Amino acid sequence: MAQDTLQSLAAEFPDTDRTLPAVFVGHGSPMNAIEDNSFSAAWRELGRSLPRPKAILCISAHWVTRGPQVTAMERPETIHDFGGFPQELFAMQYPAPGSPALAEFTRQTLGTESVRLAKDWGLDHGAWSVLARMYPEADVPVVQLSLDGTRPPEWHYALGGQLQALRRKGILIVGSGNVVHNLRLISWEDNHAFDWAKEFDDTVERLILARDHQPLIHYETLGQSARLAIPTNEHYLPLLYILALQGAQEPVRFYCEGVTMGSLAMRCVQIG
Repeated sequence: MAQDTLQSLAAEFPDTDRTLPAVFVGHGSPMNAIEDNSFSAAWRELGRSLPRPKAILCISAHWVTRGPQVTAMERPETIHDFGGFPQELFAMQYPAPGSPALAEFTRQTLGTESVRLAKDWGLDHGAWSVLARMYPEADVPVVQLSLDGTRPPEWHYALGGQLQALRRKGILIVGSGNVVHNLRLISWEDNHAFDWAKEFDDTVERLILARDHQPLIHYETLGQSARLAIPTNEHYLPLLYILALQGAQEPVRFYCEGVTMGSLAMRCVQIG
């Protein structure tokens, strides 16, 4: 029965003549959704440069669950999961449609994984603050895949690799988080980069360019700068999903980078 369902869904999402890129976005402050700056400009240009996707699967740092889940509603709500920002930001809506079919196809593609179809979430700001710049018309269906907070980084990397088939079906896979994300040490008044933050961001750049993913998976081996950059790993894990999708001959580029507010790295990565 599951095989019949997968075949039916595969027909709804036929293979295309190219493999879509996969992207990681360093999303930083929710204010990037409404402020014109170098980050929002880079996301806007990214949306213009990519082939138009049939739908989007987003892995956001802001949806951590016990066991993986995927949103399966027709009309996901815009979740304002933050506080202390201007009313203009709380008023913002991103009314992109969902895709129950893509949710089920994602669940089936992950095979033996016990993935729950969720109708009690929506689009959190890790998703919509970025997508509002990339696709401002909100006319591309969006589904979110949660981060299973009970699993180690190597599990997330392996799960990301299982999503490869979606790229050949016109699905854009977007990871949204930050390579360096330490809000406890953030500098609200001084926009310099802490030495340790730049050190770790530079290390990540070097390892990605070398296609050396193992140290990035086992980031705890990378020293004190890694421990400061990743006090908790929910913002880092979406990067591993995107790196896991890199094919043997696929190029990589950084379409935005830099450390802001001392301890937020805005590095953005495109595979393919």
